[in-house]
Amino acid sequence: MVGLPTPLSRSAVLRQPEGVLLSDALAAEVPVALVFNGISHAVMMATPQDLEAFALGFALSEGILDSASQCFGMDVLPVQIDGGAALEVQLEIAAPCFARLKDQRRSMAGRTGCGVCGLDSLQALDLAPPRMPEKPWVRDLPAATVLRAFEAMAPLQVLNAACGSLHAAAWATPEGEVTLLMEDVGRHNALDKLLGAVTCSGQITEPGWVLMSSRASHELVRKCVRMQVPLLATISAPTSLAVAMAQRTGLQLWGLCRAPRAVLYTP
Repeated sequence: MVGLPTPLSRSAVLRQPEGVLLSDALAAEVPVALVFNGISHAVMMATPQDLEAFALGFALSEGILDSASQCFGMDVLPVQIDGGAALEVQLEIAAPCFARLKDQRRSMAGRTGCGVCGLDSLQALDLAPPRMPEKPWVRDLPAATVLRAFEAMAPLQVLNAACGSLHAAAWATPEGEVTLLMEDVGRHNALDKLLGAVTCSGQITEPGWVLMSSRASHELVRKCVRMQVPLLATISAPTSLAVAMAQRTGLQLWGLCRAPRAVLYTP
């Protein structure tokens, strides 16, 4: 039986110019196939941890499921392929969701830096999600609260502290308290893990927002809007399309969140 891979491995490295031989931690990057009712829909390169949350968050943020209750079961299984280990997350979903998935099915090979690989048409991009209802607490959230959450996020990035190559997505309260954090080699994966986890914990129905140790791209905005998350803040700058989508949908978008400053792109 092939075991599940670990999120970190160790490798011998030579530190220069000292010429010192060291053992260094590396982040695992593993093919993860998301299989719905026996049909493989997507293969993502991901960190092999919190995969149940990842699969659920992906299914919800990509519109495959409308609610977590439409997922009836889930199994994470190791698979041996040429070149190393891989994983399958097999989900059993409701018949109407599966029928819709087959109607809209696309072949998508996800990579750590790309969220639209394999789309078969420009129309499948979904660049105009519906506008979200306004939430008054979001409008009044000060920059100090955003920066306080980023300060609290760094100590929680345990895997990244060991290897230095993982993104993080975290959930914060309107007071800036970070209540949950997920890590992955891909920023989209980290967000999906977080969205799946806060759905399971019930936090998604409470006032809260997302902060990430990455730039803001349009697909991260789209995922937040689909999950009715009203605010996204990132440590790096957003793209122009991310800003345009945030403005259209009513999502408050912060970027370059590095104390003592943060930039609000949707005033």
